[in-house]
Amino acid sequence: MTIAPFARTAVVAAMLCGALPAVAQDITRHKIPNSDFPIALAVEVPAGKTTVYVSGAVPPVADDKAARNTVAAYGDTKTQTVGVLKAIEGTLKRLGLSMRDVVKMQVFLVGDPAKGGMDFAGFMDGYKQFFGTAEQPNLPARSVMQVAGLVNPGWLVEIEVTAVRP
Repeated sequence: MTIAPFARTAVVAAMLCGALPAVAQDITRHKIPNSDFPIALAVEVPAGKTTVYVSGAVPPVADDKAARNTVAAYGDTKTQTVGVLKAIEGTLKRLGLSMRDVVKMQVFLVGDPAKGGMDFAGFMDGYKQFFGTAEQPNLPARSVMQVAGLVNPGWLVEIEVTAVRP
């Protein structure tokens, strides 16, 4: 069966206008060679996917009895990381997304006074509860940086993510 030239033109025009579904392309997550570190070396997002930028999330209060604006009120780096990632998970869920859809993460850590500096190990302990698990193996590209401070002096962690709608 052959398609008349005008029909081929109509099909191509319909595809370009979004009237016909295009072939779905998957997000490609490139692993770090020879490493089991739980981040992606790079993530490729094909054209046509919707990108969702989630504003930086900060930790919830972990101890109501502690003075606000103190690390004691929000917990150590691990506690804050888990709280922030749960908040992000909730935001994504409200948007019809999940942690599986996160392709990029930027993490801002303040040095923990009790540890004498940035507690990267504590951050990783919290992070690995959400990424690189059997239930959620999708890894984002990620940057972690130490900053001098965040808006609240009790916050040690702020995380922002970019997700892609499947």
